[in-house]
Amino acid sequence: MKIQIEQVKDNPSIRSYIQKADESLIALGFTEHSFPHVTKVATTAKKILTVLSYSQREAELAEIAGYLHDIGNVINRIDHAQSGAIMAFRLLDRMEADPEEIATIITAIGNHDEKTAFPVNPVAAALILADKTDVRRNRVRNADLLHFDIHDRVNYSVIRSEVSINREEITLDLDIDTSICPVIEYFEIFLNRMLLCRKAAEKLGIRFSLVINKQKMV
Repeated sequence: MKIQIEQVKDNPSIRSYIQKADESLIALGFTEHSFPHVTKVATTAKKILTVLSYSQREAELAEIAGYLHDIGNVINRIDHAQSGAIMAFRLLDRMEADPEEIATIITAIGNHDEKTAFPVNPVAAALILADKTDVRRNRVRNADLLHFDIHDRVNYSVIRSEVSINREEITLDLDIDTSICPVIEYFEIFLNRMLLCRKAAEKLGIRFSLVINKQKMV
């Protein structure tokens, strides 16, 4: 059966796992990984493949993978991509999803974390790009500016974040308040992610660009 994104969003188990996974990350001091993040990742992943003229179904599989990609955090942040892929397999199998489509989705989920990620197929590439470009101030949950760690500073410094996609290039365009976070700190945290985005874009036959304060970095 071809599972639709609305079935995934309406599944009570999936909603519970996303909520509880984010609660764990709150306790660990991480930025927001709840419904705003997974919804944005899902929407961007779908848009990437749509703009690049992949089939409507491939784009929806990327959307589903984006929505499910962080559920493994409910087990542990370490290896959450792999545990999330296993959880997604069980959930989708119980929903009687098509095995070939399950395989595509869980492959993307299992390959999205930068420590072990690789854009093994177009859905995985779209998920990587959508996930790693979700950089924005309102993901920071620490209200005490004086006790920000580097992850908080990097995200909170982002005044404007825009992802643009065309048939030749995907661009992450940021305006950063450098009084909060120098550009060098952004690269300290995000260099590996941006290099991964370049690989993912190459898998899709396009370029990846990073623009910070009107200056093109990558």
